[in-house]
Amino acid sequence: MIRQKIESMTGALRRILVIEDDAETATQIVSFLTTHGYEADLAVNGREGLRLGETAQYAVITIDRMLPVMDGLAIIRRLREAGVTTPALIISALGEVDDRVRGLRAGGDDYLVKPFAFAELLARLEVLARRSTTVVKETILRVGDLELDLVSRTANRSGRWIKLLPREFQVLEYLVRNAGHVVPRAMLLEKVWDLHFDPKTNIIDVYVGRVRRKIDTEQVYPLIHTIRGVGFCVRAPG
Repeated sequence: MIRQKIESMTGALRRILVIEDDAETATQIVSFLTTHGYEADLAVNGREGLRLGETAQYAVITIDRMLPVMDGLAIIRRLREAGVTTPALIISALGEVDDRVRGLRAGGDDYLVKPFAFAELLARLEVLARRSTTVVKETILRVGDLELDLVSRTANRSGRWIKLLPREFQVLEYLVRNAGHVVPRAMLLEKVWDLHFDPKTNIIDVYVGRVRRKIDTEQVYPLIHTIRGVGFCVRAPG
């Protein structure tokens, strides 16, 4: 199983289960979804797809018709019999009317014929996701070996707990939510302090400096980077 994660703009993770045995198609779908704000789990055969689907932790399931071990329609029937109502988007090269009808009657919610445009895939997923009641709320943010617990408002790095003051935690949380992207000082001031930019204040540098000392001191690699003249960026190497 391959898992890739990315944080959505809403602060919640939308999880999609992709059940697809063709390696090239699976890689393309997973890559496309992760770059558009979804978390994608991949199953490459029917048994693994059924096992993951039964957890009911997904906003939508995309499922190929022709799969090894167990075919896609059988998986959908088993899920429905088990009471799993996760919307299912069937993706198949079988595009005749009878094929589509059979898929929908098996419990599928939509049907997309291969080859397809990824823009259409995304549009169909968004419609099904809005229908879904499965939205997995974030409780942990991770970047590199750093973890932020949003419930207890605590941080740890490499298993070492780090004590942060409330405002320090807010600063770090915002940077981690935007990991890999440069966050301008003005944006931090607005989002964390709800203030408009004041070119005379050094409050951002003071707080980021405090957080950096707590997070990066005596660590193998730094996570908080200063982008001269712009702002800050949290990123892990690799």
